[in-house]
Amino acid sequence: MADSADVVIVGAGPVGASLALALRASELSVAVVEARAPETTPTDPRPLALSHGSRLILGRLGVWGRLEPRTPIEAIHVSQQGGFGRVTLTAHEAGLPALGFVVSYAALAGELGRALRASAGRYETSARVVRVHGSPSAVTVEFERSGTIHAISAKLLVVADGGAVEGIARVKTHDYRQVALTAVATAELPHRNVAYERFTPEGPLALLPYGENLAVIWSCNPAAAQRLCQMHEREFLCELHRHFGDRLGRLTAAGSRIRYPLVLRYASEVVSERVVLVGNAAQTLHPVAGQGFNLGLRDAWELAGELVRCPPGETGSGAMLAAYRARRLLDRKGGTWFTDALVRVFSNDIPPLRLARGVGLAALDCAPPAKRFLVRRMTFGARG
Repeated sequence: MADSADVVIVGAGPVGASLALALRASELSVAVVEARAPETTPTDPRPLALSHGSRLILGRLGVWGRLEPRTPIEAIHVSQQGGFGRVTLTAHEAGLPALGFVVSYAALAGELGRALRASAGRYETSARVVRVHGSPSAVTVEFERSGTIHAISAKLLVVADGGAVEGIARVKTHDYRQVALTAVATAELPHRNVAYERFTPEGPLALLPYGENLAVIWSCNPAAAQRLCQMHEREFLCELHRHFGDRLGRLTAAGSRIRYPLVLRYASEVVSERVVLVGNAAQTLHPVAGQGFNLGLRDAWELAGELVRCPPGETGSGAMLAAYRARRLLDRKGGTWFTDALVRVFSNDIPPLRLARGVGLAALDCAPPAKRFLVRRMTFGARG
């Protein structure tokens, strides 16, 4: 006979861990199933841009004060290579203490993991999900550990691990034919807590304030990314300067370079009978504008709110899941459309589009109400 819980969360990455932490003060029994071993320490070196809205959520979860290092973003400068027009978004204009913060993904995952392990909830590690089957009243998750199959029955299954979606939901994909290259670079001039988003014909190039340095997130075609990774440091810095320009003076150093493919993945439907998808199980976005993780964290926070608000007997019911789906629909579709449109419209060098982009950027820079509207949506989501 299977063990039981009110909610089973598959995936203890930052989104799954955040959901579990958001539910720890509730009366719901929660079990987390994670494929990684308990002693695994997150090592992903990628920088992560957190919105001010995400910073507020992490504060409510009790992990923000322990998250170091973190670098505030006080302004965002957006421009296009080879064309006129630019826009600057500032925290002051938006009435916020900061537009966001840049942190290490590994540091964030580590702090959330420590908080999850310290909570009183059930935490199954080294547990690979092998089967999910359900009924109108419950869903059962079977997982394998050390050659033995275990099972947990629950009122609701939350899938927060994109790798566990296969067989649970239909997922659509779009290959951008781009690779993201990440590195940490040093510039001659201080960044003054300004984040730069530079659109080039090959793809977006972001330089984010990261301590005293800059986090580079450079999207380009796979062949170019491989060539950039193989370059000598001096050659790489020259190529980066050629695409970015002189805004921060000479680029003087760059650390190791890592690359990963960029694909848009999104579930056709995020809810089904007794099952809901959140985070990168629901959608995996292009890193342009830094919306992916922030969208996933809002998934977790709003799902936790829905679970706490619903009557005890309604956990995982059709009515509860329909309410969650309706609440998240605009934010999820809006965030996906926004990032996808930015990549498609800006990753080219078509003269009419380049002209239209320049006019659009210049017009936005002259319209403070439109800038405040855009910042609020990027900060708090479509409902912000």
